[in-house]
This record gives sequence, structure tokens and C-alpha cells, in this order.
Amino acid sequence: MKAQIIKLDTALYFALYKPKRRKWFNWLMLMLSKSGNGGLYVILALLNAYFMGKVGNTFVQTVLLAFAIERPLYFLLKKYFARARPCDCLAVKAMLTPSDKFSMPSGHSAGAWLYATCLMEVYPVLTIPLCVWAAGVSLSRVLVGVHYPIDVILGALMGSGCAMLAIGMLGDL
Repeated sequence: MKAQIIKLDTALYFALYKPKRRKWFNWLMLMLSKSGNGGLYVILALLNAYFMGKVGNTFVQTVLLAFAIERPLYFLLKKYFARARPCDCLAVKAMLTPSDKFSMPSGHSAGAWLYATCLMEVYPVLTIPLCVWAAGVSLSRVLVGVHYPIDVILGALMGSGCAMLAIGMLGDL
């Protein structure tokens, strides 16, 4: 079963990963990927805390708790799965240099979905754009060559789950 899942995941990876796309598309994927690096999260959290008063402060506390749950889980799963990145074990060249050698789960996907889930609680009207952005960050990690599809799916589930857990622990935003 495990071998079949890996085979399917690799086949899906090759169906998605096409480095010879148009330059503007590759640039867009790199920018989407970089938007999940974490700097945007800090800026938006500070803006929320400043402009949204009590709700903004609760939002920041929720995000901090969610990341306090997610980060240790992320590192534990990275070491447990120890799955080599596609750019390190397949005949592909990544469009960027990954920060570590293991691919599962995707930290960018986890972070994007965690943050988007928390923001959706405060700004439900932005649910669709936030989901599109988080999905874009996740997909970009496959399209730039550093993750398999299952890596980003696991990251998305993990990030959303940690956000929902934190929201449940601290109450509605």
C-alpha cells in the first residue's frame, strides 16, 4: 500500500512539475511560495493587533498558540518521515533552494493554511481569497520542485487543524 501511494504521489508530482513553463508563471509561483515564508504573517498580525483592538490581540494570541502547536509537530513529522525532497532524489531541478533536506510535511503549506484559517475567523468575508492564497502557496511548493503533492496536503491539514485547535482553546475570535 505504501509503495502504491508513493508511486501515485510521484506520478502526480511529474504531472504538475513542469519547469519549462512561461517565465511569468514561474515568477508567480516563486512569489506565492515566498509569501508563505513568514514575514507576511508578522506584518498582518501587527496590523491586526494595532487596528482591531481586543479582536486583534486575541487574533495574535490565537496565531501564536496555533504556531506553538504546529511547529513542534512539524519538526517531529519531518524527522519521522525523513522523506527526501523531489529535487534531491528525482532527476529534477528546483527553482529555489529549500531550507532543509526533508519534504514531508510542507511547512509553507502548514503555515499558510494555519494563518488563513485564523484570518477566516476574524474576516469571514475573505474566506474564498484566503483559501485561494493558501492553496496557491501549497501548490507553488510542488510547482517550484521542492515538495510532493502529499507533502502539501498533509501540511494543509496539519496547519488548519492546529489553527482550529487553537481557536477552540481560546474561544471564537
